[in-house]
Amino acid sequence: MSQARLFKIILAPVVSEKTTRVAELANQVVFKVAKDANKQEVRAAVELMFDVKVEQVRVLNVKGKTKRTRFGLGRRSDWKKAYVSLAEGQEIDFAVAE
Repeated sequence: MSQARLFKIILAPVVSEKTTRVAELANQVVFKVAKDANKQEVRAAVELMFDVKVEQVRVLNVKGKTKRTRFGLGRRSDWKKAYVSLAEGQEIDFAVAE
């Protein structure tokens, strides 16, 4: 796995009530990842980008919702989500540094 490939794996953090609760209770972080990424690539990308120790990665495909618009029915894209469990004492801070 090249470094260029690893930097393209993590697309964005997923911020919601559920992910905040998981972060507090189970020391997990949730990311939106590339659709063709596997667990080993997600682990390597998180360890490289955030300099943390990853214990476990769980990956799931999220189906896009069908939505009604004024032009008829539309469909959101499918995407992939990764739950990354961090080792004890490890933490990722998403606060913007000034």
